[in-house]
Amino acid sequence: MGCEPRDIIRAAGIVNASISDGPGLRLTVFAQGCERDCPGCHNPDTHDLNGGYDLNISDIVELYKQNKLLDGVTLSGGEPFLQPAALCALAREIKALGGNVVTYTGYTFEELLKKDDCRELLALTDILIDGPFELAQRTLELPFRGSANQRALDVVRSLAAGEAAEKNL
Repeated sequence: MGCEPRDIIRAAGIVNASISDGPGLRLTVFAQGCERDCPGCHNPDTHDLNGGYDLNISDIVELYKQNKLLDGVTLSGGEPFLQPAALCALAREIKALGGNVVTYTGYTFEELLKKDDCRELLALTDILIDGPFELAQRTLELPFRGSANQRALDVVRSLAAGEAAEKNL
């Protein structure tokens, strides 16, 4: 099952120019909803599946187009892979504009490979920051990660190899 077109994302928020959510200058979309409830989570307000608000993908794309300095979009959360169809549509639009996609997830790459409805969003992602936040492994030393168990993965190489391939950031 692939990503069926959706034009609305359930969002917790959006940041127009971030340098902390992936390499370069990024438009960051925080998806609403997460079922993991990791202790010490940086974004606990994003957990409620019924919280947040609706954002039109076309509005996000227009916001992206207004800032010519952006390198790409970051999909964070909450859990982006709870809304794979809508976020696939956004990722396709950003890639068509020459941008790249960074996706944060509490799932591991290996778990996502087993989820048919998540495969396309995974394939549209350039860099995947995977794994749940673990408070006992909290770190400020690793770029764009909150805990040492989280990996920064080159998704193209990972999919080609059939196993996680780290991205040097």
